[in-house]
Amino acid sequence: MTTEPQAKDRQLSKSRQWEQAMHKLYINFQDYSKDARKGFNDEDIHQARVNSRKLLTLLSILDPGHTATAELYTSFKQAQKKLGRVRDADVLIGSFEDRRKAAEAAGDKKTAKLLKAVIEHQKDTRKAARKKLKKALPKLSGHALEALWTPFIKTGLEPLAAKKDANVAMRELEVAFEQKKKSCKTLFKGPAAESQEAFEALHELRIAAKELRYTANAAAFALNQKFHAHEAFYKDIQDQLGLINDKRVWLETLQSIGREELDVGKKVWAAFTDTLRAEVLEALHQNEVVPVADAKAPEIGHHS
Repeated sequence: MTTEPQAKDRQLSKSRQWEQAMHKLYINFQDYSKDARKGFNDEDIHQARVNSRKLLTLLSILDPGHTATAELYTSFKQAQKKLGRVRDADVLIGSFEDRRKAAEAAGDKKTAKLLKAVIEHQKDTRKAARKKLKKALPKLSGHALEALWTPFIKTGLEPLAAKKDANVAMRELEVAFEQKKKSCKTLFKGPAAESQEAFEALHELRIAAKELRYTANAAAFALNQKFHAHEAFYKDIQDQLGLINDKRVWLETLQSIGREELDVGKKVWAAFTDTLRAEVLEALHQNEVVPVADAKAPEIGHHS
């Protein structure tokens, strides 16, 4: 029979595991955030965002309703969103810069000009996002965050860790993922394949895969052996669905800017948007996560 002191020791050991894992992520977030504010290096932005996402993942396991960790969770969430806006612009600019160089190398000056215009437009968007990040991040990190973090670690963590089992949280995420996958399969088998609704469902499935991947990584210390391969498994799913989503977002970004704003001819615009649209559909049909039926009327994007 387990004695009370033994149970108490196990509880302390469990909470120390959580504390060590979370403190490492917290230090990383603070360090990368500090560096990100100075130079907006894309890797610093990326790592600050990744560490904030892992902290959010662990906080969600410990306190699903965010009742005991509301301020701390909100702080990391706001930081993650603002870092994300800069990161998304970095990725789009990098991808379109590669395309521009390829177009120039192929002698396609008109497409290269279009891509240059998109890049310049996105640099303005990134500049605004960086300005907001620089203003917000000091309040979401540094001493302001420390004031929320210290009491959480000292008194808030142990009672939460004692009640929570990361394996249960992982199983719940698996069930949610499978339900979303089933919905996606139904949509992509029918006449709604390649519709906006189907792409949104696929986006939700990608987010569910990302949650599983981050949980498998961040909570590895608290998970049973059977879950240890989940990170690689769901990363592959996330990558496949992410490729589709990225290309779709880039096409929608282009459409939202508009041809006239970029001062591009109709033929060049139509040719490039058609190419991007075809890439979305190719990535969609090549994915191994959700089988896709051939649809007669793709609805992604539109000419303007």
